[in-house]
Amino acid sequence: MLIDFFYTLRSAKLPVSVKEYLTLLEALKAGVIGPSVNDFYYLSRTTLVKDEAHFDKFDRAFGAYFKGVEMLTDFGQEIPLEWLRKVLEKELTPEQKAAIEKMGWDELMQTLKKRLEEQKERHEGGSKWIGTGGTSPFGHGGYNPQGVRIGGPGKNRSAVKVWDQRAYADYDDTKELGTRNIKVALRRLRRFAREGSELELDLDDTIHSTAANAGLLDIKMVPERHNKVKVLLLMDVGGTMDEHIHRVEELFSAARSEFKHLEFYYFHNCVYDFMWKNNRRRYTEKSATWDIIRKYNKDWRLIFVGDATMSPYEILQPGGSVEYNNEEPGAEWLQRLTHAFPKFAWINPEPQGVWQYRQSIAIVQQLVSQRMFPLTLQGLEGAMRLLSK
Repeated sequence: MLIDFFYTLRSAKLPVSVKEYLTLLEALKAGVIGPSVNDFYYLSRTTLVKDEAHFDKFDRAFGAYFKGVEMLTDFGQEIPLEWLRKVLEKELTPEQKAAIEKMGWDELMQTLKKRLEEQKERHEGGSKWIGTGGTSPFGHGGYNPQGVRIGGPGKNRSAVKVWDQRAYADYDDTKELGTRNIKVALRRLRRFAREGSELELDLDDTIHSTAANAGLLDIKMVPERHNKVKVLLLMDVGGTMDEHIHRVEELFSAARSEFKHLEFYYFHNCVYDFMWKNNRRRYTEKSATWDIIRKYNKDWRLIFVGDATMSPYEILQPGGSVEYNNEEPGAEWLQRLTHAFPKFAWINPEPQGVWQYRQSIAIVQQLVSQRMFPLTLQGLEGAMRLLSK
């Protein structure tokens, strides 16, 4: 079994050696871990992967080999995986979908609690119990206009909460810029970033002036242009943002190369009471949003990067986060951040043509005083022009 796992990692271009593979076998033989896929994941990653840069490749290879293994977060009690085993795919007509009523937030949470207390067995294709392939608001693999996705992959983007521990990869800040538009945008970023008044030697002009002065040294100076602008970059990661990874990585790489003073943090969907610097350690190494607000002064330009595509509950409702029960709504934290950093903008990689069809985008636009720009050349120019004032 593990020989195939070893070759799967090698096929994924991971530099895994036989020596490291034997170390893994020795650890298993010594009983270092129990019979847990989660424990095996960390043990195999520790013994086989020596460079954090390869963690993302390892995750993809591990997931491909052990496909179907889900890790559920603690939401009060465990749900048997058998309940969530997907057997069939139910296709509904538009008329059938329109006939399904959605619950309000309070009713949804109360009903889920009731189902957890009452349900004793697996269900498939129904409209009430926690299961798969049906129209129930609880489970996955079916259709409901508004529910809690429990286990399994997303499908219709209609879940208001997700009962599933998800791992996201950091954006790659070494991504090479591959499009002309981004390169042109970099020139706008340079104009925005560089300012200063101190003098530095103009070597070319000094040489020409010295030659014209019969060899007598004639030193020429020009203002030195320092990169003094300070940027606080907050980036949405995971979920619907997976569709925009390539473009956001290009923007992130450009920002890292252009801004000497750049700090960045990640959030998911909406900003709440904490953010993080590393997606692999986001549950253990959190940065309180209040601490971030206090750490950086008003001289910092604040740039949000996110598609603002989520359930409106995630912005307006306490406990509305898809991943945990936040005490305060995301709207409160967005207002605190924009008040703390008067020079701010929101960059949205979602095509501007669909903004009007997303209720959450309209809400975020209002919260950021309509300072939302598309991730296009024109949009970046507008955002940079606004931030440079």
